[in-house]
Amino acid sequence: MIKEYRTISEVAGPLMMVQDVENVTYDELGEIILPSGEKRLCKVLEINGSDATVQLFESSAGINLKESAVRFLAHGTELAVSPEILGRVFDGMGRPTDGGPDIIPEKRLDINGLPMNPAARDYPAEFIQTGVSAIDGLNTLVRGQKLPIFSGSGLPHANLAAQIARQAKVLGDGAGNFAVVFAAIGITYEEADFFASDFRRTGAIDRTVMFMNLANDPAVERIATPRMALTAAEYLAFDLGMHVLVILTDITNYAEALREVSAARKEVPGRRGYPGYLYTDLATMYERAGRKKGMPGSITMIPILTMPEDDITHPIPDLTGYITEGQIILSRELDRKGIQPPIDVLPSLSRLKDKGIGKGKTREDHADTMNQLFAAYSRGKEALELMTILGEAALTETDLKYAKFSEEFEKQYVSQGFETDRGIEETLNIGWELLKLLPRTELKRIKDEFIDKYLG
Repeated sequence: MIKEYRTISEVAGPLMMVQDVENVTYDELGEIILPSGEKRLCKVLEINGSDATVQLFESSAGINLKESAVRFLAHGTELAVSPEILGRVFDGMGRPTDGGPDIIPEKRLDINGLPMNPAARDYPAEFIQTGVSAIDGLNTLVRGQKLPIFSGSGLPHANLAAQIARQAKVLGDGAGNFAVVFAAIGITYEEADFFASDFRRTGAIDRTVMFMNLANDPAVERIATPRMALTAAEYLAFDLGMHVLVILTDITNYAEALREVSAARKEVPGRRGYPGYLYTDLATMYERAGRKKGMPGSITMIPILTMPEDDITHPIPDLTGYITEGQIILSRELDRKGIQPPIDVLPSLSRLKDKGIGKGKTREDHADTMNQLFAAYSRGKEALELMTILGEAALTETDLKYAKFSEEFEKQYVSQGFETDRGIEETLNIGWELLKLLPRTELKRIKDEFIDKYLG
C-alpha cells in the first residue's frame, strides 16, 4: 500500500525536503498532492536516514508545507513502449504531444538503463550512409558507433541534425529495418517546430520517434529526456531487432541542467562549476549505444553539442571526446564563406571509419581516395596560407594546383546544402573528379589499379 506523507519540511527552489519516510529509494518517482487536488511529479535525489530530498519536475508555486502531501510510487521514471511509438512526438517525460492517443504499452521500461557490458559488445563494422559527403566519404559513421558533432552558437547544427535524421540509412539487408530516435534537449519553440515540421514535410516522421524538451521546461525534465530517447532506442534495437540512429541535440543544455541541479543540492563544484561526476554521467548515457553479440539490432549515436565560446577544451566537448569515437567539427570560417554544411574535415575524425569502408561495404577505392583527399586538401590549405603571406608569384605551379583543389573541394565536395542526399557512389565519384585537378604523379596514396579504373 502506498503511504501518503504530510511531512514536507522545506522547499528550496527546485528541491523539497520530506521527513520521516520509509522504504524510499534513490531515483524513485513521487507525486506531490496540492491542497487544490492538483498533482505534480517529483524524483528522489537523496536519502539521509529517514529524510528524503526530492527534485520537483514542475514549479514549486502553490506548495503549502502543512496541507500538501507526497506519495512515493515505488518505481523510477518509466517509458511506456510498443511498436506504435514510431512516428510519434513526445515531450521530455515521454507524454505524447502530437495530439495522438496515449501509447498502450507492451511494457514499461525504467529510463535509467545500464551502460552496455563491454564483454557483451560486438565491434562496429557496418557502414551507415548519412547522405552527407564530408561524413560518408571522409569521417564515415559505422553502425554501433558514437560520433558527436561539435558546433558553435549560431552555426547550423540544427539543419545538419535534421538532414542526417532524414537521410540516414543502412545499405543492404537491413535497409528496411532502420529507425531514428531524435531527442531535442532544451531547445526553443521555434527550433522544435522546425524539427517537427521538417520531419513531417519529408515523411521521415514515419520511421522516427521524437522527444521534445523545450527551454522553458524544468531542468530535471532536461536530464530525463536523453534517457527517454535511449530507452526507446534500446527497445527498438534489442526487442524489435532494428538498426537505430539516436540523435541528441543539444548536450550542452543537458550539462547546464545537471550543473543547475548540482548547485541546488549544494554539491562541491568541479571544473567551470560543473559537477565532478559530469564525466560519469555522460558516460552512462553514451555507453548505452553499440551492438550486442548475438543480437541483430544496434544503436548508433550522434550527440550534438555547442561548444561555449567555440572552446574545444571546455569540459563538455572535452569529456565527450574522451568517451566517444571521434568528432565532426563545424567551422565558423566555412559558415562565413557560405559552405553548407560547414564541416571542417581536417580536425574532424571518425576512429572507426576503417571498419565500415572498402569492398563489400562501400567501394574498393574508398580508403585510398579518402587518404588522398585529406592529404591534398591539407596541402592546398597550406598553399593558400602561403599565397596570403607571400603572394601568388611565390608559389610553384603544383602548389597553385593544390590551392585550386582546396577551393574546389570546399565548394563541390563539402558544400552540398541541407536538402541534397548523396549516395556513397556519388560521393566517391565527386572525389575522383576533384583529383583530376592534380597531376597523376601527385596521387601517391592511391593504388595504380584504382587510378586506371576510376580516373580514366
